[in-house]
Amino acid sequence: MSNLIHCIFWLLGRLPLRILHALGAAAGWMTYWASPTYRRHLRENLAHAYPQDVARRLLPQAVAHAGRGLLELPRVWMRPLKEVMPLVRQVSGGEHFEAAARRGKGILLLTPHLGCFDITAKYCASHAPITVLYRPPRKAWLDSIIVHGRTRDQQSLAAADLSGVRTLLKALKRGEAVGMLPDQAPKVGEGRWVDFFGKPAYTMTLAARMAESGATVLFIYAERLPQGAGYHVHLRPPNSDWSATEDKALAINREIEALIRECPEQYLWGYHRYKRPAGAEPSPTLPPTPSTPAPSNP
Repeated sequence: MSNLIHCIFWLLGRLPLRILHALGAAAGWMTYWASPTYRRHLRENLAHAYPQDVARRLLPQAVAHAGRGLLELPRVWMRPLKEVMPLVRQVSGGEHFEAAARRGKGILLLTPHLGCFDITAKYCASHAPITVLYRPPRKAWLDSIIVHGRTRDQQSLAAADLSGVRTLLKALKRGEAVGMLPDQAPKVGEGRWVDFFGKPAYTMTLAARMAESGATVLFIYAERLPQGAGYHVHLRPPNSDWSATEDKALAINREIEALIRECPEQYLWGYHRYKRPAGAEPSPTLPPTPSTPAPSNP
């Protein structure tokens, strides 16, 4: 099974990105109509974040981009770095990464489920070693493909456990980069309920703790360009000074919300972000928050 999937991924990885994105858009709609649970999560999450009319306009684009995010992976994972990097057509904020590397205190890269988050690690690996937090999937055949795709060309993985945290801290002490998905729903005991688009979301606390390590914190995402033209990588420091911020988990969620508003159609809205992990206390009732501004070009 594993060898067959590897072969399929290898073959798909040889297709042009524009073909993969076209196939991905179709796959996105197939998944949307085939899975009532996925369809419900996508609709509900959009409705929490945006007014009804805006959510309705964003939904078709979000469905297509979710599929593109899946079908682009063979190209990003299976091809050599020298073939993947030309897909990065534009970089905004690259000077922040360069300055952080010169500082030598380590770089904490926070990447939400926005755009092509796997190519952001490839971009960073083309400049310096990077270790990415990793939670193995339930299926062994998928795990072997992910490990293959994410452990080449100055990339390494750290398990989402205590030993993995130590690995991340050691990488930061060496002045290297570490990456994680701060909007990934953690296991019970690894997070707490924090506001996200006006609703409690069980949010990892590890990213907030890592932000206190002295490393330079940068947010990064890769925007898909039209017609499979490639990607625009965006890098930036936090919008505000976190030195006096007590609730860094909430501050991180606010930063993620701001990034999503820039490119809302490319966020993974079907991800079960608001789920309650087994054994976790029920989500609290949060005070009302100001309404979320509509995106400028939904």
